[in-house]
Amino acid sequence: MEEQDHDGLRQHEAAAESSVPLLEKKGGGVLYVEGCPGCAIDRRKAENPGIPYSSFLYVWVVTLCTALPISSLFPFLYFMIRDLHVAKRTEDIGFYAGFVGASFMFGRFLTSTIWGIAADRIGRKPVILFSVFSVVVFNTLFGLSVTYWMAIATRFLLGALNGLLGPIRAYSIEVCRPEHEALALSLVSTSWAIGLIIGPALGGYLALPAEKYPDIFLPDSFFGRFPYFLPCLCTSAFAAIVLISCIWMPETLHKHKTSENGNQSVEALEDHLIDPQEKVEQNCSADTKKNLFRNWPLMSSIIVYCVFSYHDMAYTEVFSLWAESDKKYGGLGLWSEDVGQTLAITGGSVLVYQMFIYPRINKILGPIKCCQIAAALCIPILFAYPYMTYLSGPALSIVLSIASVLKNNIAVTIITGLFILQNNAVSQDQRGAANGLAMTGMSLFKAVAPAGAGIMFSWAQKRQHTFFFPGDHMVFFVLNMIELIGLVLTFKPFLAVPEQYARN
Repeated sequence: MEEQDHDGLRQHEAAAESSVPLLEKKGGGVLYVEGCPGCAIDRRKAENPGIPYSSFLYVWVVTLCTALPISSLFPFLYFMIRDLHVAKRTEDIGFYAGFVGASFMFGRFLTSTIWGIAADRIGRKPVILFSVFSVVVFNTLFGLSVTYWMAIATRFLLGALNGLLGPIRAYSIEVCRPEHEALALSLVSTSWAIGLIIGPALGGYLALPAEKYPDIFLPDSFFGRFPYFLPCLCTSAFAAIVLISCIWMPETLHKHKTSENGNQSVEALEDHLIDPQEKVEQNCSADTKKNLFRNWPLMSSIIVYCVFSYHDMAYTEVFSLWAESDKKYGGLGLWSEDVGQTLAITGGSVLVYQMFIYPRINKILGPIKCCQIAAALCIPILFAYPYMTYLSGPALSIVLSIASVLKNNIAVTIITGLFILQNNAVSQDQRGAANGLAMTGMSLFKAVAPAGAGIMFSWAQKRQHTFFFPGDHMVFFVLNMIELIGLVLTFKPFLAVPEQYARN
């Protein structure tokens, strides 16, 4: 007994002399480093097997903060382009609107990988704080845009300086135990989807306030002179509240300190505590996964994710333009508040579905089959969209709401499944970079999607009387072809999956 005490004392003194933080060995051989935020989170997960509600709340609000600015402009973008007097003809509005929508994603495409690497180096929290701050600043400036190029520039900077989505996806599964990962990533998808719904609702109800609420907002008031500032102000105010609350958000990245001479570290001390055979297996695994581009389970899921992201962004762009355009051009002739109401209903359904239904479906079917079934169901739903032009009044509102609910729940089912595959294809030290790489690819596809959808929509409105897929029939036909490509890519041999899902 005395020898064991002396051994423990010698280890304590050796660690202190080498400036290595003390390691506390728990049951099962788990080591915790004093002062490491990642180890503090791991300790908490080991001691509290339940759902980490407070951490999940941070995941929810931060994801919502990045989703709201992306989508809030779509209900009023048609009217904003009209009022900026950049389009010479009504049919050209969709063309110019597409580039405003694309500028955000193009900016994010240029910087997503950099933000992911930064999150792996300096931590998730600093990247999240800076990104939320950028939302406050540049989303506000976008609402004050008085020229077409100011609108494009502020949207571009908003995307380039917003590195939220990749780090928050990594953060979401780092704050919970493995059995809660599906719920964690479901929260990201849910909040993202809700943001893509609430954002348009805000834009639809609050844009042009002097025209919609003349008793409250006078035409010569500030909000009368800047008719698209109010929805942006509401989003920025929410982001400011989130920014303040994130000051108390815990970090999850492991930051093990090294000795002053750089020769000894926690990892070196751990080497003496790890079984040699286990060490060989860990080194082999690290060698095979070090290069993310050679990690085919990751890369294949990112490619599929990019295809479905392109489809979802193109659909989002087309939906508002199609719903608000005049019936003589093949649209539904709705006002922005009508579109906002439909999307608000959709948002409520997504919340219920992702919180209570999707985790059970994923548990039974697994993420891959969920993606495949959802993609297959999306095709007939989109096929029915052009025929809604024959409806009017309450029938149109009901059918449009049902179709929107089904389409958006299908979209978040696919995206959540791919999130799960991506984050389980890498270890924690590569998770930020992996999510940044996914965001880079996704942002490129989403940058092209609004511009492509806007050009296609503008072209389709000029061919209302052709025989082959006239007008908007062509738009939804192309969307279905993209969905079909994504569906095919979810099958083997293209989609390689992490070992734990190989049997699904």
